[in-house]
Amino acid sequence: MSDVGISRSDFRASPPPIVDISPPDIARRRLTTWGAIQADNVRITRRETFEYGFRARRHLLIAYERAERDDGETLIEGLPKSTLREFNWKLSLVPAGHRFYGWQTPRVLTRVTYFYIDSQDQLFDPRSGITCPAISPRLFFFDQAVWDTALKLKAEVGNSDPWSREYAEALSLVLMHEIVRLERATSAAAKPLRGGLPVWQQKRVVEFIEEHLAEEISLAALAALADLSLYHFARAFTQSFSMPPHRYHMARRMDRARSLLQRRSLSVTQIGIQIGFRETSSFTRAFRRFTGLTPTEYRRHRDD
Repeated sequence: MSDVGISRSDFRASPPPIVDISPPDIARRRLTTWGAIQADNVRITRRETFEYGFRARRHLLIAYERAERDDGETLIEGLPKSTLREFNWKLSLVPAGHRFYGWQTPRVLTRVTYFYIDSQDQLFDPRSGITCPAISPRLFFFDQAVWDTALKLKAEVGNSDPWSREYAEALSLVLMHEIVRLERATSAAAKPLRGGLPVWQQKRVVEFIEEHLAEEISLAALAALADLSLYHFARAFTQSFSMPPHRYHMARRMDRARSLLQRRSLSVTQIGIQIGFRETSSFTRAFRRFTGLTPTEYRRHRDD
């Protein structure tokens, strides 16, 4: 464990092995290394504009626990830049050798953990059961399995208990399995699916759901957008998104709830109303089914 500060001049001369944050004194950082993975737990201490950059011969997984900005942009080489203002509970993945850069004026004090992953480590020896495919860049996505493992690893940063290192190294192996699984699942999903919705129909339906997230949306309304019968639409949607329309709609509402729960100024009741629940008890039951926690428990866990 160590406190880390890197000057901009150093970053220009030779890319640092960790994410460069400027000004460096705006961040409190703790680093811990477990074999193939190094975790860099970062807390921004002032609400003023800062920038960050990284490029190295190792992969970078980013777990944003608290991240909202009034202005800024983020770029991962190979993807369009993003000006997304709120990315609580989001992940990003920067493949080895790709440039990662951004700046922001934070709305809240950012909490993020960077995981640096050495793809040349013996962790990737074929005998370990992992063959590492080409990693694709990903910006502001969410995967529950990757997220849960990343948070468990983050909790071990600075832990001096004798068993902690062995536990963290096991979690590191799990995390790499999850990233490889994610890559393979995405590759499989990219293959044409017989009977699925064409891209233009997917886009139209998803945009409609996002615009009416807090409303009850009938299957008939969605089928009409795609100009399909109820039966054919439900079947094609499920094949395209790996879940039926009503579950996808509810999953998106829960994603929005997780984001809103980062705002301490909003009560659980207010959040439930914002995403379409008239009764707090109904919101609580739905949230627990999706996350395993009540909204209050989730908020308390995020504050720990």
